[in-house]
Amino acid sequence: MSTTHFGFQSVDEKEKARRVRGVFDSVASKYDLMNDLMSGGLHRAWKAYTVMVANLQEGQQVLDIAGGTGDLSLAFARKVGASGRVVHTDINEAMLRVGRNRLIDKGVVLPTLVCDAEQLPFPDQHFDLVSVAFGLRNMTHKDIALREMCRVLRSGGKLLVLEFSRVAQPLAKPYDWYSFNILPRLGQLVTGDADSYRYLAESIRMHPGQEELKAMMHEAGFGHVDYHNMTGGVVALHVGIKC
Repeated sequence: MSTTHFGFQSVDEKEKARRVRGVFDSVASKYDLMNDLMSGGLHRAWKAYTVMVANLQEGQQVLDIAGGTGDLSLAFARKVGASGRVVHTDINEAMLRVGRNRLIDKGVVLPTLVCDAEQLPFPDQHFDLVSVAFGLRNMTHKDIALREMCRVLRSGGKLLVLEFSRVAQPLAKPYDWYSFNILPRLGQLVTGDADSYRYLAESIRMHPGQEELKAMMHEAGFGHVDYHNMTGGVVALHVGIKC
């Protein structure tokens, strides 16, 4: 039996996928509201910066992994225009359904697909940009997922990984206090689910830090990798170029 981490717990690898699915099934309907409350709206600035770094052009092909409620898919679609394409994906059907409905309400219809980032159902060298926002942290085999993202990118294509990371040391203690005391209580109040937000805090601590993730992206096949810390390292945007 192979084990991995689910927050601070050690679980069977097959069990992790089921548990992560349960987390997002539980919070899908209040996901956007909780993002606003938890970050004080800062997640919108983090995503706007990601769109700016993407620097998409008309007609380009984009894969949005762990696209969830569709924030980035919508922004990317507006950049690539009618001649481009954004594929909106997530491993969690409940999240994807919320995102698809939200996009339709805004008059945007995109290819929407339930898929596993560790087994992407796309041909080699197919996309100009691959994006994964706040999703890599929940994947069981991050190294396999990163190799898959590299595989489906065209030469010169770009991977953007927006994820919680290692906060600057002076902020560590207040950030830990907020994460383990306020987040679960907020989750209980808004969604009726404290455990999912306790898992969120734990999963952030188990996720590779900035330099470790940079090294993993190099190992996955990206020739050039850099990262941009935001909000004191609460999140980082890693940018990988397939050379």
